[in-house]
Formats: sequence, structure tokens, C-alpha cells
Amino acid sequence: MTTTIRLSDIAHGRSGDKGNHANIAIIGYTQTAYDWLRDHLTAEVVANYFKPMQPGKVERFEAANVLGLNFLVHDILAGGASRSLRIDTQGKTLALTLLQMEIEAPANLDAMLRTKEPT
Repeated sequence: MTTTIRLSDIAHGRSGDKGNHANIAIIGYTQTAYDWLRDHLTAEVVANYFKPMQPGKVERFEAANVLGLNFLVHDILAGGASRSLRIDTQGKTLALTLLQMEIEAPANLDAMLRTKEPT
């Protein structure tokens, strides 16, 4: 039996609009998580995940210094803030949506989880 987790177990994110396009940043909690994200969270995977929203091209940019990947998702906002009839016209919820993606739990999951601050 395969164990699945959500992307949010190993990363956090932020998103917003650029006209009719959206930027989605996914940031690993640890270097190990970032390495996994870099190898598995491709532009093609993100495009397929958002396929029901009919995005155009998806570009991925690496920001290794902050353990992050930034995705520029073209034409996903149905015209953008001033023209779109979508509930989220500015793409603010797209990172949260992507973080709900279920993935197979990596063998080294413990090294990817957010560490808790000592109390």
C-alpha cells in the first residue's frame, strides 16, 4: 500500500497575480524537501494539476537560496482582476490549491518536515 501526503507537509507557498497570469511560489521546509521539489515538481506537473482551469504555458524558476520554486502560470486568471468572473481573480489561493496536491510519501520524509521550535 502506498502512503500519500500532501505537498503542504513538506512545503509552504504564496501566490498572486500578474495581470492574466499567476506566480506561485512553493518553498521547501528543508534542503531535503527542496531537492525533492526540484526533482519532482516540474512545470509539466503543475500544468497538469491546474488543467481544469485551462492555463497556458507554465514556466518554472528555481530560487535555491530560499529553497523555492516559482511557477509563472500563463492565462490562468481568465482575464485578470478587472475582467475575470472567477472567485479568485488575483490568484491568491493558487499556492494553497497546489499545496493540496497528494504525492507519494518519500522514503526520507522525516528529513523534509518542518522542525518545531523548542518550547
